[in-house]
Amino acid sequence: MITTIKERCRVCYSCVRDCPARAIRIADGQAEVIPARCIGCGNCVRVCSQRAKRVLDGTGDVRDLLASGAPVVAIVAPSFPAEFVDVAPQVVAGMIRAMGFDYVVEAAFGADLVAWRYRRLMSENPETRYISTTCPAVIGFVERYLPQLIPHLAPVVSPMIATARALRKLHGPELKMVFIGPCIAKKGEAASEPVWDEINGVLTFREAREMMSASGITPHALSRDPERGRRHNVHDLAANDPLAMDFDPPHPGTGALFAISRGLVQAAGLTENLLSNDVVATDGRREFVEALNAFDKGSLQPRLLEVLCCEGCIMGAGMTSDDAMFQRRRHVSEYVRDRITEMDTDAWQDDLTGFEDLDLGRTFLPNDQRQQFPSMAELRAILERMGKRRVEDELNCGACGYETCAEHAIAIYKGRAENEMCLPYTIERLRHALKELGSAQEALVHSEKLANMGQLAAGIAHEVNNPIGIVLMYSHLLLETLPADSQQRADLEMIVEHAERCKTIVAGLLNFSRQNKITRKQTDVEELIGRLERAITLPPNVRLSVEHYLDDRFFNVDADQVLQVLVNLSNNAIGAMGVKTDGELSIATSGNGQEVVIEITDNGVGISEENLKHLFQPFFTTKEAGKGTGLGLAVSYGIIKMHRGDIRVKTNANPVKGPTGTTFRVVLPRIGDESLEPAV
Repeated sequence: MITTIKERCRVCYSCVRDCPARAIRIADGQAEVIPARCIGCGNCVRVCSQRAKRVLDGTGDVRDLLASGAPVVAIVAPSFPAEFVDVAPQVVAGMIRAMGFDYVVEAAFGADLVAWRYRRLMSENPETRYISTTCPAVIGFVERYLPQLIPHLAPVVSPMIATARALRKLHGPELKMVFIGPCIAKKGEAASEPVWDEINGVLTFREAREMMSASGITPHALSRDPERGRRHNVHDLAANDPLAMDFDPPHPGTGALFAISRGLVQAAGLTENLLSNDVVATDGRREFVEALNAFDKGSLQPRLLEVLCCEGCIMGAGMTSDDAMFQRRRHVSEYVRDRITEMDTDAWQDDLTGFEDLDLGRTFLPNDQRQQFPSMAELRAILERMGKRRVEDELNCGACGYETCAEHAIAIYKGRAENEMCLPYTIERLRHALKELGSAQEALVHSEKLANMGQLAAGIAHEVNNPIGIVLMYSHLLLETLPADSQQRADLEMIVEHAERCKTIVAGLLNFSRQNKITRKQTDVEELIGRLERAITLPPNVRLSVEHYLDDRFFNVDADQVLQVLVNLSNNAIGAMGVKTDGELSIATSGNGQEVVIEITDNGVGISEENLKHLFQPFFTTKEAGKGTGLGLAVSYGIIKMHRGDIRVKTNANPVKGPTGTTFRVVLPRIGDESLEPAV
């Protein structure tokens, strides 16, 4: 009956929120109606601001009926005064006849028959509890989700079917029936198995207006006084409009109140007594479900439960009126009051008596759409996937379209919802994604900077390396030729010392330029740390401690380059402790199945916040002139990033805040993206 126009759907979850049957599934970020679960109430149509819901079009079938040559009757729902608020009822009847119908009859007469039958049903079966069956959406809900209540459904047809049966008795079985009303669910009722041959076509008021507009059928007179806003007498309008005509008989009485909530109760002469609770009436998408569930559990035990899915038929999704509910209710009440004032009561009673033997019974068939519920363990697992690990995390905000987080999780289990529908969960994921994106962008900028500087460094290193080599070679040759007591020897030794320093800087530049190439091999973490211990020189004032917390000692890295990183970090840590008498260098390894973590911690002076911002910047150093090149951490950063790893620092340089010191945390994946080579 209802489908989604995916191009228009903005996934606001309004349809999910307002569907009492939970017949909306979110799949791949799109809302779609599940036909088997849909009860045709039209709530999704009414609340969709994007008009992304398409109702099964009945205009084609009706046009074919009107063109067939067979006699066709239009059965008009009692809510029509709330739809055609500015058009006199007689003009409405004339406009519908002008569409090509042979008869135009009010379904309210069928409502009179149904009300009379309910009254007799209640009188003859005082011990039986009934649920009213005037609303096809309610019937659809019971058949699908509360099939155990089918025996309690009143075995009485709706006013639409009752009117159709009465008209066939009057005019013969060849008469074709078209229902015009506010209800989308009537399309489903007309096609349902027990009554499939009763109604030949169903139009909503919206579709009827579209057909009128296409045929150029418009009213010539308005039924509302523009100064007083009060309905005119229908007889005055009959003389003013060429389309005006009265509805064809049989004419209704109070059955026209069926369009309003509790209309059945009043039309049947029943009383909703708050003390006895023999008759209980309710309406609305939430209220009718609650009432049916209470009826099923036995906490609500009326003899008759009158339930409507909408807040009366006047609020049906097939209406085009923008009036509020009480305005629509007033339009219907005024029409019924005028009609009863004008009606021939004796003739009406004779009509009812003439159909006393008319079969108004029907049966109902179960269409069980209930699904298995998840276990508590499965429900908890789904909630945890959405970041709801504690009861306090279940905000029950309703943004997903479900009233509670648990209900959302159940819908996920049943395949009708997705994790991403949870707004807090999605916001948290976006926040995390933005953070990762920021880190990735920062790393990319840094990598580009390193790459550019690496090319520059390589060029400088190659150009400087050869002259330095020549200076060193000839300086050593001269030293060998000079006697030990030569005054020039001290000058040459100074030249050699500074040339060697230049050579070290050049080597650092070459390392910096080559950091974009790694060769992974299976490496033992503990063995790598052993190599690190042998590669560094500990001064007497520094104590080394090594701790391993790894179950799996192996990972795939370029061992030489990772060792270079660890040596750089360790030497920096030793330098930060200076002449401190109780220096402590700590190396710890840990990890899980996906990554290995190596932490190098010192209790030195720490790194100031100002210097922390430039920590991995090439050529930035806090060491005194001649003590460092400023390339160690930049090279280390590049090596770690080429391994798809991460390097973080935690430091405190302010003794007021606590013990000073620094921890570098290196995280490396156990398996990289490149092809792995076996260990040799």
